[in-house]
Amino acid sequence: MNPEELHSPRYYRTLTRSMAAIVILVSMTPLLLISAVSSYQFHYSFQSKVEAQLKEMVQKHQQTIDLYLSEKLGELRLVARTKSFAELSDNAQLAAELRHLQEEFSGAFVDLGLVADNGVQSAYAGPFPLRNADYSGSAWFRRAMESEFYISDVFLGLRGVPHFIVAVRQKWEGRQWILRATIDFMAFNSLVENIRIGRTGSAFIINNQGTFQTGPPRDASLDTRWLVQALQAQGRGSKVPSGTPEGTRTPLRSYWSSAIMPGKVTVFRHADPEGVDAIYVSTRLKGGDWILIYRQDEADAFSALYQTRRLVVFIVGAGGVAIILMAVLLSRRIVRHIEQADHEKEVMNDQVIEAGKLASIGELAAGIAHEINNPVAIMVEEAGWIGDLMREGEDPRDNRGEIAKSLQQIRTQGARCKEITHKLLSFARKIDPTMREVDLNDLVREVASLSEQRARYGNIEVELDLGEGLPSLEGSPSELQQVLLNLVNNAIDAMGTRGGKVRVRTAYENEGIRLSVEDNGEGIPKANISRIFDPFFTTKPVGKGTGLGLSIIYGIVKKMGGEISVESEQNVGTTFHVRFPVPGRKGESDASEA
Repeated sequence: MNPEELHSPRYYRTLTRSMAAIVILVSMTPLLLISAVSSYQFHYSFQSKVEAQLKEMVQKHQQTIDLYLSEKLGELRLVARTKSFAELSDNAQLAAELRHLQEEFSGAFVDLGLVADNGVQSAYAGPFPLRNADYSGSAWFRRAMESEFYISDVFLGLRGVPHFIVAVRQKWEGRQWILRATIDFMAFNSLVENIRIGRTGSAFIINNQGTFQTGPPRDASLDTRWLVQALQAQGRGSKVPSGTPEGTRTPLRSYWSSAIMPGKVTVFRHADPEGVDAIYVSTRLKGGDWILIYRQDEADAFSALYQTRRLVVFIVGAGGVAIILMAVLLSRRIVRHIEQADHEKEVMNDQVIEAGKLASIGELAAGIAHEINNPVAIMVEEAGWIGDLMREGEDPRDNRGEIAKSLQQIRTQGARCKEITHKLLSFARKIDPTMREVDLNDLVREVASLSEQRARYGNIEVELDLGEGLPSLEGSPSELQQVLLNLVNNAIDAMGTRGGKVRVRTAYENEGIRLSVEDNGEGIPKANISRIFDPFFTTKPVGKGTGLGLSIIYGIVKKMGGEISVESEQNVGTTFHVRFPVPGRKGESDASEA
């Protein structure tokens, strides 16, 4: 390379590209390798951890469910062994035993029945008319007669509602009898419904034929027959041989062994018939008759993994862009230094062009000053223009483009301020303060109808107990409506979604009308009773209330010359009492007495 080419712009451009490529290659290679290896290891470690957690969760619930079944079966067996035939065949004593079981197991037992070997139920205790019911044609009865203990699948039966039977065979007076109990399906179903993780995670139980033994999962369109085939295709989980009569099993031993020594938990992934990739975790229940299955979309189960992966890609991408930019900038800077050094070397070697060198340096200095001066001048000019505009009072229409940029934000914040100030001013300013005669009962009925839909949504009953022949009040209908609405809404909020009753009473007493709004919610702590009428005081979550409702009520009632008080007991309920005076009634009463 000749000296002219050595110091040509092409040479420096090539040098810049070469240096940038080397820096990028040296920096990016370990970054990409480390990211790839770490992502690979994290991917499989995270998936293994998720699968292990799901297996542990399913295994724990499998133990819980099997223990639940074995406990109920064991309790029924104890009853059969400790009670005589005469006691169990007596409906009254059987009912007493049922009450004892319901108290001990929180209502898990629905009914009890004693069934003879001919299938006729001779004694019964429970809520259904099943005395003398004939079970001779029922599959569960035939299987129960073949084994000492038996737990049936879920079926509708004579009562027409889902349930399953726990049965114990016992010999009395030379005949085989079946002591059977029905287990509360909802209580059993809740054991499985509580197994929920993420948006799509849900659990359910099916038998070996694919029939649901609990409520269907969130995806009610799931084909359980396909799922059974998929489980069988995995080659995991034992299947009851078709030649083994079901009655020859000993359920109690099977349930206890699976509860104490849990069976194998299977985890596999498969695409649903709809094409959705899902993860399945399954294990056997009830001695292998049932299958507990937990299903969750892979995208949901591994959402944290995918989010982390996207974050890593973003970080690596951002890091790569930063490396490229820094490599280019550093390469250009170094090359500029090299170019300057080469130039200075060339000038030093040639004293003849020293003047040209000095001129070049001067031009360089002038260029740098010019590059700095341009933005500084613009900033000073813009600042001066704004200052002149404010001082000289120029017509804003000449600068509407710049001014308009601020208006939208002002409108947005103005709307927000309007909303807040409206809430604040509502304590002192009423929407319609016009005073007129008001029938309080009519107003109560109107407010109750307005709140009916909201109360129904929360499974709350609004009950009215209105006094007859109440005199009219003198007040603002809109203000009184606000009082009633706030009190009723507070009562509904106090009960949440667990249901209850709101009772609104009106009555004439002590020369005035008393309005009472009662609820059976959680009640108000004693420490808060003295503060509930203070403005902005609220016990509701953030965003659920402003703390102005009761303050507004207090102001309206006091304005009308009335009184408001509250009685509350935690875990019992709260009652607000409002007393409104009746104008002229006191004078009329005194005149009549005279």
